[in-house]
Amino acid sequence: MHVSTPTGPAPGTRARRAAAALAVAAALTLVPAVPAAATAAATGAATGAATGAATGAAPPVDLDALFIGAHPDDEAFTLSTLGQWNEDHDVRTGVVTVTRGEGGGNAVGPEEGPALGRLRGAAPRTAVGKAAVREVFNLDDVDFYYTVSAPLTDQVWGGDTLEKVVRLVRLTRPEILLTMDPAPTPGNHGNHQEAARLAVEAFRAAADPEAFPEQLREEGLRPFAPARLLTGGARGTSRTGPDCASTFRPANAAQNVFGVWSGRTSPSRGRTWAAVEREAQRVYASQGWAGFPDVPSDPAQLGCDFFTQVDARVPFPAPGSAAAAAPTAVLDGALTRASGTAPLGTLFGLRTSVFDVRPGTPFTVEVSVKAPPREPLGRSSVALRVPEGWQVSTSPSTGTTPKTATSPGPDATSPGPDAVPPGPSTTSPVPGAVSPGPGSAGLGRLAAGRSGSATFKVTPPSGAALGRARIAATLTTEHGGGYTDRQVEVVRSVRGAQQPLPQVAQYEQWIAETGVPQLRGLVTPVLTLPSGGTRQVGVQVTNVSDAPASGTVRVDLPPGFTADRTQAPYTGLAAGSTTTLPFTVTNSDPTLETSNEGGDYTYTLTATGPDGTTTSRPALELVPATTVPQAPAAPAVDGTESGGEYGGPALDISRLWEGTACSSAADCSGTAKLTWHDDTLYVLVHVRDDVPGTRLAASDCKRHWRTDSVEITLDPRGTSENTSTTFKTAVLPATAEGPPCHLRDADNRQGPGEETAPGMRVASNVSAGAYTVELSIPLAVLPGAVDPAHLGLNILVYDSDTQDRTGQTRIGWSTWGGVQGDPYRWGLATLPAYQPPPDRPTTPPDPIIPDTALSSLDSPQSLEQSVRVHVPPSGPASPPSQTARAVSATAGHEAVRVTFRAASRGQAHLFVRDDGGTAGSRVVPIPTKGTTTVTVPLTRPLGARPTVVAGWQSPDGGTAASQVPVR
Repeated sequence: MHVSTPTGPAPGTRARRAAAALAVAAALTLVPAVPAAATAAATGAATGAATGAATGAAPPVDLDALFIGAHPDDEAFTLSTLGQWNEDHDVRTGVVTVTRGEGGGNAVGPEEGPALGRLRGAAPRTAVGKAAVREVFNLDDVDFYYTVSAPLTDQVWGGDTLEKVVRLVRLTRPEILLTMDPAPTPGNHGNHQEAARLAVEAFRAAADPEAFPEQLREEGLRPFAPARLLTGGARGTSRTGPDCASTFRPANAAQNVFGVWSGRTSPSRGRTWAAVEREAQRVYASQGWAGFPDVPSDPAQLGCDFFTQVDARVPFPAPGSAAAAAPTAVLDGALTRASGTAPLGTLFGLRTSVFDVRPGTPFTVEVSVKAPPREPLGRSSVALRVPEGWQVSTSPSTGTTPKTATSPGPDATSPGPDAVPPGPSTTSPVPGAVSPGPGSAGLGRLAAGRSGSATFKVTPPSGAALGRARIAATLTTEHGGGYTDRQVEVVRSVRGAQQPLPQVAQYEQWIAETGVPQLRGLVTPVLTLPSGGTRQVGVQVTNVSDAPASGTVRVDLPPGFTADRTQAPYTGLAAGSTTTLPFTVTNSDPTLETSNEGGDYTYTLTATGPDGTTTSRPALELVPATTVPQAPAAPAVDGTESGGEYGGPALDISRLWEGTACSSAADCSGTAKLTWHDDTLYVLVHVRDDVPGTRLAASDCKRHWRTDSVEITLDPRGTSENTSTTFKTAVLPATAEGPPCHLRDADNRQGPGEETAPGMRVASNVSAGAYTVELSIPLAVLPGAVDPAHLGLNILVYDSDTQDRTGQTRIGWSTWGGVQGDPYRWGLATLPAYQPPPDRPTTPPDPIIPDTALSSLDSPQSLEQSVRVHVPPSGPASPPSQTARAVSATAGHEAVRVTFRAASRGQAHLFVRDDGGTAGSRVVPIPTKGTTTVTVPLTRPLGARPTVVAGWQSPDGGTAASQVPVR
């Protein structure tokens, strides 16, 4: 943990002591009150490292920051910042990848599954190393296909992923957690959402001794409370250039967003950090990133990496201040100390009694401060800052508490980071704030380790503006000041909202259960309806007051839409209850643009209650619709259209949804026709394509987005939340061997088409500048009986103009970013007169999803890191009674003999390594404790500096790693 002080960087030993003090203070303070025995367990290790969990007697690596993502490369757009932090402030960052990316594409070879995981898992060690990030931790959960569903991701990953994240946080003790976007915004990968949610939960759980207590009891870990939690990216606008941080304007004005400019030049590298980051990104060649273009050479054209703060336990820079726009803004209060701010290790938090506050109704605010364990703050006071016109009074409960007093738990104390100078200047201006007045409170003298708190009563005026507001507090001490804040939302007694999509409803439920209401409302409420069609739109009315309420809800739709009624009443809605009022909405003008060309058709929803009205702006989105006619006879599946085979309309599938726009119709465009006969759907697709992409081998007929292909997606009943209950097939019009091939991907059952869609037939006709694919899909292979009035349908074209197994353009029929994973945004097809067999089930079968992930024990890079940083490879450390290690290794002509000493039975994973990589490997069961000699065959002659790195799995699942030189 490296820290800078007002006079410059602190020596390493001093920095370590300061960071350790912060860790101890966080662990002791920001956890719920627990019995004395539990407290002893939680604090007993506070004077040293958690050696019982490490691989060996040395303490685990002590990190400053930890990025938590889902796949290798998720961190790749933060490397500019991580590199700057390391170069300027010696910040040591680690990267967590929940999976190794086994489910992604591969632009460099045929590997998939664990083999692809080994390839992708090795890339980030090189990539992040360019930003001086050395540690990459893999949690060994399986990566499966692209999905936008966090619930499906949680289901596939299983119930132990949070435990693994918490273990890693407790082991490596990072002051700063960085992660991804947890919200189901359109196109946001469900794996990314879930990784972010795990980070948010771990921020709280790692500090709580009642969370995963076996880690404390059996593994020797201790609670640890990170100082700050931020997500990468931000919602808002900014300019490029060196003022990108100071010119950022968040969409939510009460949100704290910090930026780090990528246009700064690295003194040691002689290039902008954006250029360094781009070089690192190109390492991910398997994902098609090797061809990423150069970044602009003009620094004025380069922007910021932005980070949105979710929570904090320490002071942080006040919004609008110079410190908030500095490159250290995320570090301040946690790892760096700006001039005039409180000592590192100071805890400063603010909590409100409620998140939803009502005009004229008071609520309480508690501000808490704790001095570092070994450094006093002296005479201290806090001042509350509220929007103009809000009233503040101080509670008589204000005062100091002894070090041993019960402190608020991590959910309650969500302080914030940086500080401001003592004296009058500590009350840094807050937009809309008033002077302290009665909002000030003295805390007396805070000696080292002592805490104080102040409670305030805050009353918004009757005319308070609705929406998010910031409640802030400033700290003044004899040794520096600080700032923290918290969001609240001003609401009426009744609010109305358009019914959420299933994944949004699940996200809002997670927010409520996790206690992070500040993450609410990140997703624009949208519902889809077919062009020229009708659907029911539910308006959810919630009474947030403490008394029954009655009123009305009104919808004012945009031109081209009508409803069966514009207003509906509700009566006697109980306090805390929600009711849904249905409106039948019709797209009365079918000429309106659909898909991303039409975008969001926003309307006004007004809910009236006893104390006034609340308005919101949800949206409707149009998806295309078509009627699929019945064919008098089954079309011949031959790749050509004969007269009378397809009587339906030609669908335009030329709209862009991702990638580079087509330069012309000849570059990429297409049409499609459909028909049905008996129990089979027939599809004919014409594509214009002037430059063919890579012809993959028939044995490599997978990951169709790497080259030219056509994808057909079918949602049998038009109600799927994610693609695990759908049918998705892709056709490659040509292979290296010539004929087309087909497959299923990212659906209810993936794999080669012959195996996963028995009876399906494909044909193609490839000519200069065009190709046609034709296919027949037995409806029996779909996951459930088709509802002929609500068949979800999409037709997507992937266009590649290169020979490097990368696609550049994606066009289709119902087009939105990420639409391949969003069934609710597919188009609607009706099949008049079609009736599925009466015995065909409507409930989809359980999906078959890849479940084999590469283990860290099978990754020599992970094992070498484990030895170096003393963190067990993806799991709890083997206890002394079940551990093992390699003790010696001797080279022979064609093999290496390894002496292995085990305290119990288990399994050894052995790798012979040299400067050229792996020269031999073997997995060996060890049947009993004692010393065993194992022969590892060599696949090539040994190079320089050979070693054997050994992974170990004990009977109870614990792991260990060791390494010995080869003699």
